[in-house]
Amino acid sequence: MPLFAQLLDICATIKPKETEKVIPMTSIYDFSLENQQGEEISLSHYQGKVLIVVNTATGCGLTPQYQGLQDLYQRYQDKGLEILDIPCNQFMGQAPGTAEEINSFCSLNYQTTFPRFAKAKVNGKEALPLYDWLKSQAAGPLGKRIEWNFAKFVIDRQGQVAQRFSSKTEPSAMEDLIQELLEK
Repeated sequence: MPLFAQLLDICATIKPKETEKVIPMTSIYDFSLENQQGEEISLSHYQGKVLIVVNTATGCGLTPQYQGLQDLYQRYQDKGLEILDIPCNQFMGQAPGTAEEINSFCSLNYQTTFPRFAKAKVNGKEALPLYDWLKSQAAGPLGKRIEWNFAKFVIDRQGQVAQRFSSKTEPSAMEDLIQELLEK
């Protein structure tokens, strides 16, 4: 029997591996995040809210955006806005420190009061599943990659990505969209 025929016979006897069924995530509420104490928090806790999901860093040239985020939070939290702060040390190590050090920095320098979660990765094999989903819903300047610290996703009250904003976009530039979504 020629070699090619033998390979075909061998291939015919190999059964494909059973693959794990992938359940598609349909909204942000299908995900959870680890809080700074290591507990999993279901994002369904934020159901019906308008959300800003942002990867942050305390040692970045864009760090002053914390002030703009806090300003939005103070203006619209009572109308249903929540900001989910996810520190990320993936971009030139600009989010060093422990959760306590990051919290202290943000409280002292920007008086932030919005929820902050555990430090995480937003790109690559170790990226949070939430970020894989967010990037699949709205491409940015680098396609599906997060370009830098302070990339922002605005999520509507139904848990869908309404718009993605680049790292360089000041939080105030999102205000019209946030107002529109809060009125719905």
